[in-house]
Amino acid sequence: MEMIHECARQTPVIAQTDVLVIGGGPAGLTAAIAAGRLGARTMIVERYGSLGGVLTQVGVESFAWYRHPGTEDCEGICREYEHRARELGFTRPEPQSISEVIDTEGFKVVADQMIVEAGVEPLYHSWVVDVIKEGDTLCGVIVENKSGRGAILAKRIVDCTGDADVAARAGAPWTKRSKDKLMGVTVMFSCAGVDVARFNRFVQEELQPTYADWGKNWTIQTTGKEDRMFSPYMEEIFTRAQEEGVIPGDAQAIAGTWSTFSESGEAFQLNMVYAFGYDCTDVFDLTQAEIAGRQQALWAIDALRHYVPGFENARLRNFGATLGTRESRLIDGEVRIADEYVLNQGRCADSVGIFPEFIDGSGYLILPTTGRFFQIPYGCLVPKTVENLLVAGRCISAGVVAHTSMRNMMCCAVTGEAAGTAAAESLRQNRVVRHVDIPQLQRTLQAQGVRLG
Repeated sequence: MEMIHECARQTPVIAQTDVLVIGGGPAGLTAAIAAGRLGARTMIVERYGSLGGVLTQVGVESFAWYRHPGTEDCEGICREYEHRARELGFTRPEPQSISEVIDTEGFKVVADQMIVEAGVEPLYHSWVVDVIKEGDTLCGVIVENKSGRGAILAKRIVDCTGDADVAARAGAPWTKRSKDKLMGVTVMFSCAGVDVARFNRFVQEELQPTYADWGKNWTIQTTGKEDRMFSPYMEEIFTRAQEEGVIPGDAQAIAGTWSTFSESGEAFQLNMVYAFGYDCTDVFDLTQAEIAGRQQALWAIDALRHYVPGFENARLRNFGATLGTRESRLIDGEVRIADEYVLNQGRCADSVGIFPEFIDGSGYLILPTTGRFFQIPYGCLVPKTVENLLVAGRCISAGVVAHTSMRNMMCCAVTGEAAGTAAAESLRQNRVVRHVDIPQLQRTLQAQGVRLG
């Protein structure tokens, strides 16, 4: 690869803080709130103009669609999001569970309010481009934005980028599957002009979809109980559209789910484009996936108009503001969560939260309807070799199947609260995050309403 030489330069320090959170998705937002509530001077850096990540930028409103009667669910800040959104009128019943969807635009305001209340300083429209280290210790980051280039120094840093960008730049070890094995990416979209009553009659009287209908794009392993449960899923109409020439026969992986509808005929969170073979840490792949995904979405709308009652006059309302991604780097942590651990109700002495046995991806679909759950070990948030750094969200240390559970928004929020709390607690204890006193950390988490077991 051809290289150029950049001249050395001086970079101004634009902020100093106790806890610095990078990335404002469910993990980062929760980490920042947790640290701020504990009195730590906290700053959160986000590349977009709002917090919420997958919820607000990608358009995934189904924050807890796994929840059913019998689910043993997590608690803490992650549950507050639903309550706060409901108070402002930003929720609707989720179609396949006993949870509520969260309005993707309204939640931007919810997140702003909660950050301000926690005393956290947000910095939007900023991208981390480098890290500052002294030996093995991470001391800060370099950001770039419309104001230029600046350094932010911090006593503790929490990487919630989803792709372990900060950890990787800091030299922490990580793994990533080959491109042909990574979970797919999605351009989410919404439609307007839907006759909702007509569509609902079609679903109830003709389509009658269940989880057993999944299968065009992946083979899934279930416990059997899922196969009989309602799932807002369509596949056959897209196959028919390809066979009859309505959409190209080689259109990749068009099939999937819908979520909720507005009274004016808007269909939200149409998750019907699943594209394989893209690495979301490669900007050239991201570019091509965005372009291809938008075309796939238009083909999906063509098929819906042709074959689905109620969608005859449907038109594109919007695409997600960015690509929905599922898998990339996973850090190599002090503890790596094995696949068998999440499949067999794993328990640990250093639990910092729980998550129900909800596994979605890499050949599995298990819904938590029987009360099974696993504990989340603190060690999976602690990367090897780099000090003063914690990682939360979908890039924590986990196996392939375990990752398909840990990547979900609610679980990302659980690990975010654990990381933000640990960062603040380590400052109180005057210990590096790797050696934080676990019993004291657990007491602090429980005092904040987190369920550990």
